Amino acid sequence: MQTNFTPEQLADPAIREADSILRNCVHCGFCTATCPTYVTLGNELDSPRGRIYLIKDMLEEGRDAGAKEALHIDRCLSCLACMTTCPSGVDYMHLVDHARVHVEKTHRRPFFDRAIRELLAQLLPYRGRFRASVTLSLFAKPFVPVLNAIPPLKPLAAMLKLAPVAADWRSAHVKAGKSFAPKTKATGRVALLSGCAQPVLDAGINKATIELLNRIGVEVVLPEGEACCGSLVHHMGREEQAKGLARYMVDVWHREIERGLDAIIITTSGCGTTIKDYGHMLADDPAYAERAAAVSAKALDISEYLASIKMPRPVLRSDMMVAYHAACSLQHGQQVLTAPKDLLRGAGFRVAEPAEGHLCCGSAGTYNILQPQIADMLKARKVANIEATKPDVIAAGNIGCLTQIGSGTAVPTVHTVKLLNWAYGGDMPSELEGVGQAQVAQ
Repeated sequence: MQTNFTPEQLADPAIREADSILRNCVHCGFCTATCPTYVTLGNELDSPRGRIYLIKDMLEEGRDAGAKEALHIDRCLSCLACMTTCPSGVDYMHLVDHARVHVEKTHRRPFFDRAIRELLAQLLPYRGRFRASVTLSLFAKPFVPVLNAIPPLKPLAAMLKLAPVAADWRSAHVKAGKSFAPKTKATGRVALLSGCAQPVLDAGINKATIELLNRIGVEVVLPEGEACCGSLVHHMGREEQAKGLARYMVDVWHREIERGLDAIIITTSGCGTTIKDYGHMLADDPAYAERAAAVSAKALDISEYLASIKMPRPVLRSDMMVAYHAACSLQHGQQVLTAPKDLLRGAGFRVAEPAEGHLCCGSAGTYNILQPQIADMLKARKVANIEATKPDVIAAGNIGCLTQIGSGTAVPTVHTVKLLNWAYGGDMPSELEGVGQAQVAQ
């Protein structure tokens, strides 16, 4: 693609990077076949190619984002399926990240849109606030039909519908600053990202991760002072907040790296994609560039780490059919494709791969709150494909996907690591208590 940025514009590192990305696009349109919003809406401007044209024009002309640009950029899930498909290697992820920042800085959204985005940015990354908001949401749930009838307040209705009946309080024993040593001699030492929203929605994920890693001889540390990784606000275009959280977490994790650390284990793949990108995100910060790159190099999804070591023989043998949902952030963002499925099969489960596995479920961080209509259409399509496999349980490696899919099906949704922990001697996931015991062979 030909671009026409001025030398003055190219003096800005962000514009210079955008120019380089844009020049790689050859308008081929392969991306349209795998873009969830284009497949769903059929609008060229809701495809990666269409958004690229909008971004190019907006940046070249040096103008503020308008309602049109904001609409179509906001509709992008950042699922990155287009990058997996693109034969030209267009770095769409960083281009749309830059566009989101530009929209956030230059476009004045309608009042309720601004207010809801600010609410999300001040609640979700902060575990205590989020836990309190989940508790308070019980009193607001009866008003969902009223909120849903007022177009600007539909995101609030979506947020309340997704909120669990109660926050998960089981995370008390896995507070930051603790270390969990195996009963035998430790063969490895890792740090675990506790997360911000995940422990409130399902503290059992971290619990299962610690138990499984300890059982196979790995010491797990929860670094003192851990906070949000910045992923949620990063995808909302809130650059300074996201970079502030990233710098803070680089400091936290780098202290552990200096003490000796094999890996930083991540059980929420949406966070993993962002953390693995810290080196890029802070590349222009001389105080953090080197340490950020070191943190990114240590970051591994739990499935990646388990696949890299020799696992023992499973204790449990199950004939359960597991429909594996590949989270976009894991398959497209991190290119982790086979490890989760191989681990589940190695643990004795039967694994089904639903049709259209490359398409997003509609969760995408805060997308299912801010774009509830499109998210619901994608959820219905995803659930139909999953249920067609007739699974006993649905497994995924991202809490957002589990919440989104779980809101549309009666089939239990369980994090992959909880199934693995069960297979290797841990407790059966509570989500499976209704599954017939005849399906499980000890």
